[in-house]
Amino acid sequence: MFFKKTILFFTLALFTATLFAQKDSTEVKIKDVKIEGNINTTKEGIYDPLAPSKAAFYSAIFPGMGQLYNKKYWKVPIVWAALAIPTYYYQINNRDYKRYRTAYKLRKNGLQDEFTDDDGVSSVSLTTLETAQEQLSENRDMSLLSGVIIYILQIVEASVNAHLLQFNTDDNLSFKPAMIMDPIRIQTPSVGLTIKYSF
Repeated sequence: MFFKKTILFFTLALFTATLFAQKDSTEVKIKDVKIEGNINTTKEGIYDPLAPSKAAFYSAIFPGMGQLYNKKYWKVPIVWAALAIPTYYYQINNRDYKRYRTAYKLRKNGLQDEFTDDDGVSSVSLTTLETAQEQLSENRDMSLLSGVIIYILQIVEASVNAHLLQFNTDDNLSFKPAMIMDPIRIQTPSVGLTIKYSF
């Protein structure tokens, strides 16, 4: 009986000692991570968790402002040009749609439109006016959809870029492609590609 109690005591003592000796794997060293609220650039060891959301917010308010926040000044004219093109085509298609729509309504009511001269001769038929309205309406909607997609993409790009700027990009964390000649097949050399990841 005494022997069983002794074994049980040592087993429990060893088990509890093992439990208290375990290291917490979820422990985060605060001294390695510095969180600062107003920093928008990334330096060694500084992480700003709000930078991606700030960049997205700025881009949503005014296109290109998130890229300015990320200090990617060369992207701002690209964003503006990308949004200016669908805006330009939207306005042209909308203006022409209204012209053909007005002409169609006037002709249906027996009045003179811009495509009919004073003698009553029409350069554009009623069917052509209908077809032009449908085509211009479709082009206008596609221009609007393109503009909305580009607007959303520039928000996503600013957020992702702000997030990626905070990654460690020193030389030890890099992919290095290397060309390796096959020593067995000297007459007909084959070239392979190897990617080395060193850390």
